This record gives sequence, structure tokens and C-alpha cells, in this order.
Amino acid sequence: MNYTVSDLLSGAKVMSKSVFGKKEEYQLKFNHEEDGLWYVDFPNWPFDHHNLLMVAGADELCAFLSDDDKETNVFVRPSKEKLELDGYAELVQKEHSLTGGSVYEVRNLDGFNREIWLCPVTLFVLGKYPKYMYIKKVS
Repeated sequence: MNYTVSDLLSGAKVMSKSVFGKKEEYQLKFNHEEDGLWYVDFPNWPFDHHNLLMVAGADELCAFLSDDDKETNVFVRPSKEKLELDGYAELVQKEHSLTGGSVYEVRNLDGFNREIWLCPVTLFVLGKYPKYMYIKKVS
């Protein structure tokens, strides 16, 4: 699932018009589809659908946060700095590369104890690989 710089540049137009835009907090939806896999719900995604696949722990996080094993909705707050937010799990970036994604350690989420990998689609959704991300399930 590595993207070339050319792929990222060709998607820049979509990124600039993304429904997510630049926000302090995003509400993201993830779907558990008929193939048994989890995907981020990204309207107007310009590449193959399989690029939206959650893998390497991100799929397990989606399942962990889902009430019905069909979908989950979360609030996401990207940050350059560590924040103190009640009710949010903390994701701390361990490593990243432009086309290789980013690895995060998940903290403060009782019962979920592992790292997750987020693919370069993160760049389209958030515009960057944030040093910190804070997530909270939408009630």
C-alpha cells in the first residue's frame, strides 16, 4: 500500500477539496464491509477502494470501538503537542515516512494494548501525519 509521490500529487486536488478540510476535530466513520474488512469512509476517494483498508492494528482498533461490528464513528483531534483531553485515547507517533505511513502507540484505551499503522490515506484525511492524535468514540 505504498504510494508514489506522483500518486500523492495527483490526489492533491481531491485533498484540497476534501470534505474533512482543516479542522481542530474530525468525525470519521469506519465500515466493516461484506468482505469482512474495515475501511475508512472517504467520500470521493480518487484511488482504488482497497487503499482505504484498515490493517496492521487499525482494523483491530475499529472492531474494538464498534458497538455492532458494522461501523464505528470516532472524533479525532490531531496535534503537534501532547494534550490533556478527558475521555480521549492518545495515539503517539513512533515513526513515519511520506509514502510508507505512520506507526502509532495507542495509550489510555483500556483493553487495547498495541501499536497501529496508518497508511498514507491519513495525509488525505488530516493533511499530515500528526505527532499526536486523540480519539474518542462518538456516543
